[in-house]
Amino acid sequence: MTKFTSYYRADKSVAWGRLDGETIYDATSVAPSLAEAIADGALDSLADYAENPVDLAAVALAPVIHNPGKIICIGVNYASHRDEIGKAAPQAPVIFARYADSQMGHGEDALKPSISPQFDYEGEVAVIISKPTHKVAKADAYDHVAGYAVYNDFSVRDWQRKASQWLPGKTWPGTGGFGPYMVTADEVGDVTKLEVTTRVNGEVRQQGSVADLINDIPAIIEYVSTFTPLAPGDVIVSGTPGGVGLFMEPQGFIVDGDVVEVEVTGLGTLRNVVREVD
Repeated sequence: MTKFTSYYRADKSVAWGRLDGETIYDATSVAPSLAEAIADGALDSLADYAENPVDLAAVALAPVIHNPGKIICIGVNYASHRDEIGKAAPQAPVIFARYADSQMGHGEDALKPSISPQFDYEGEVAVIISKPTHKVAKADAYDHVAGYAVYNDFSVRDWQRKASQWLPGKTWPGTGGFGPYMVTADEVGDVTKLEVTTRVNGEVRQQGSVADLINDIPAIIEYVSTFTPLAPGDVIVSGTPGGVGLFMEPQGFIVDGDVVEVEVTGLGTLRNVVREVD
């Protein structure tokens, strides 16, 4: 399975490479970033790349794509999540954006703002775009996918729900967990077979199949690329299953010290510890 990840050097700059077991083979000599390697069509040639080894245990992982031009998130896109909200299926995909500087990698802290008592999790599958994508038909959409990764769309619910626009609750610093790596689309195969599981302190909170998306991944790519051009390395976060803390009885918001893990079949487990910050 071909995996690519991004990591922090000692000087806090971001490098990337092919991940094999406990070793990252640094490929920044091939392209400055994973997004630029995707744009250059370089990943196929790196399937067996084994130069410049870096010990995975010696570095901290960065967001898989650390500075995407666009992060487009899809809301209310699993039937189980729609049902717990108690709303009818939307007429069109629910869209909101997340800023690149809100992201953190696997192992980095999820930053709960002390101003809010309603910090929540949303385990999701992220879709990484492979090439310029504008007005792409659903039938051709998979040809525009470089790979998939795990995402956690941590949400500040009271700020999200104060008004009709969700943005204020969705892009605080340290709330877009993205990792630990990207698996190339050809290695993933049938994406509808992927299962998403979210655990809080070991307790399963969410479990759902990508097959249960209301708007599947090709439909999302068609819809989004109709109104905005997408570039290589852009990210679409495809939606979360039911089981978020907001709709539990009693509510299950996360607090300082909680460990949140999102596991997706074949894509690994994204782990972040919640830390409250002012």
